[in-house]
Amino acid sequence: MARFTFTSESVSEGHPDKVCDYISDSILDACFEQDPQSRVACETLCKSDTVVIAGEITTRATLDYDRIVRQAVKDIGYTDESEPFCDTTLTLVSIITQQSPQISQGVTATTSLSGDQGAGDQGIMFGYATDESPEMMPLPILLAHRLTKGMAEDRKAGRVTFLRPDSKSQVSVVYDDNNPVEVSTVVVSTQHTPDVNQKAIAAYVREDLGPRVLGEWWRPNVALHVNPTGDFSLGGPSADAGVTGRKIIVDTYGGWGRHGGGAFSGKDPSKVDRSSAYYCRFVAREVVLAGLARKAEIQVGYAIGLARPVSVKVDTFGTGDERAAEAFVTNAFDFRPRAIIERLDLLRPIFRQTTNYGHFGRPGLPWEVAEKAAAVAK
Repeated sequence: MARFTFTSESVSEGHPDKVCDYISDSILDACFEQDPQSRVACETLCKSDTVVIAGEITTRATLDYDRIVRQAVKDIGYTDESEPFCDTTLTLVSIITQQSPQISQGVTATTSLSGDQGAGDQGIMFGYATDESPEMMPLPILLAHRLTKGMAEDRKAGRVTFLRPDSKSQVSVVYDDNNPVEVSTVVVSTQHTPDVNQKAIAAYVREDLGPRVLGEWWRPNVALHVNPTGDFSLGGPSADAGVTGRKIIVDTYGGWGRHGGGAFSGKDPSKVDRSSAYYCRFVAREVVLAGLARKAEIQVGYAIGLARPVSVKVDTFGTGDERAAEAFVTNAFDFRPRAIIERLDLLRPIFRQTTNYGHFGRPGLPWEVAEKAAAVAK
């Protein structure tokens, strides 16, 4: 297609599903702060005044789930006691057991039939990178994240007093010959105080937020839709239910790169749903940085309990030398779970910072750091 429009969405940290992701990752980090060998698979559900945490956790850490959950909710900004969902008044229900010993024996190197740390489950994982932005991310999801993150920063800094934690954005980008050329449509929906009207919120987005966070991609005549229903004063878990793992496209590439279906939050890196997806992104970046392609996607497949993947595939979408890219990936990268964990240094409490505004394309994360392998490939 010579010319087309692609749209991606983002949601804020106050979206009910993201509240759950953040709670689950907060519990994971709390485990790793005391015990780097923790095995964690934690799911969260929130609605009205109740938070339910459930899953399998095997750890030597001593955890105060009530404190962790309330602090996570407070971090997000749900602190208004007049609302059903509030850090100080919520009710916590905990349904946590230990990891199944049948899974553990396949994941633990000393008991695995392969003699190495096996994959925590079967599944397929994808990683994607493109040279269309400095962050090596598809532009629509990158810009959508800037809008939701910008609103959260304005709210927490007290710059815009009518904003509340729950919000969404959506950005449509026009491509010509596979290159982004302009933003055609922006949609922003944000929870707000009851005393502000739609017109005032639209003015904030049009005159302040949009130009400031989208920079060169903002234009005054962009098609802009702000709170299209007219009123969004009821939001967050007080009004809607949230569940861990329901925003997997927001978490990754906004629908551009393919997705294997596994969620990230609440899972320790023995779960390849998370660690291998991070590694595939790392490897895809290296392929592009090596000059082997302008766009690259890595797919890896695993069988539970086995260390080596059952398949590794490289796709450059006709933008480079696919055979050279495949040889580079085969020779330079080890996709065994233990090798991934060691190379990215994943047995530490770094996961709560990944929860919101995308797991990729953000500085400071180990899978977003270039290595010398790319230079060697040149």
